[in-house]
Amino acid sequence: MAERVKTRRYESPRRREQAAATRHQILEAAQRLFERQGYAATTMAAIAAEAGVALKTVYVAFETKSGLLRALWHLLLRGDQEDAPVADRRWYQEVLEEPDPDRLLRLTARNSRAVKERAGALMGVIRSAASTDADIADLWARIQADFHDNQRGIVKALHTRKALRPGLGVARAADVLWTLNHPDLWLLLVGERGWTPGEWERWFTDVARSQLLVRASTPRRTAP
Repeated sequence: MAERVKTRRYESPRRREQAAATRHQILEAAQRLFERQGYAATTMAAIAAEAGVALKTVYVAFETKSGLLRALWHLLLRGDQEDAPVADRRWYQEVLEEPDPDRLLRLTARNSRAVKERAGALMGVIRSAASTDADIADLWARIQADFHDNQRGIVKALHTRKALRPGLGVARAADVLWTLNHPDLWLLLVGERGWTPGEWERWFTDVARSQLLVRASTPRRTAP
């Protein structure tokens, strides 16, 4: 009997580009709806309609609504479609490699502002949904753990440079930085109180320096 030859499915670069464009279109539509009306009230059908695609297309791309939210979070956190986690990103490594403690915290503030401008509102969506959806609760727990680990990495870099205030160990300093940099404070100050992202960045820099560094230089004063 003749051996059956398996045919290999061919995907052209154009088809891959179209699939990636459709996926991005769905993610953008989901972001608009999640941030506008919340996770529970947003259906997959509504996302499909917002994106202008068939409902089946949304399910093929993401399988579940929680899977779609997770994919959207990863995109907004990292800023692109690459799979590398934050700890492996060049902008995070740049912080860890910075020899000057003051500039290290300024870079941290800059990066944190950029992430929160992309993903701050979605963080609020995820936190709210975590109380009613087990999959999202797992996502929120992972976000919290990863975020604390990343702040601890920054603090360890300061500790290596002998830049932490006397009596302030790595564990306590990591908790302090985690709290100051937490999305809840961003949502309170920028989302609720109307601070600009720039005002938040300056505040975060000044407070982090005063709370963490052994010799924090005098904060820049703003005009009254």
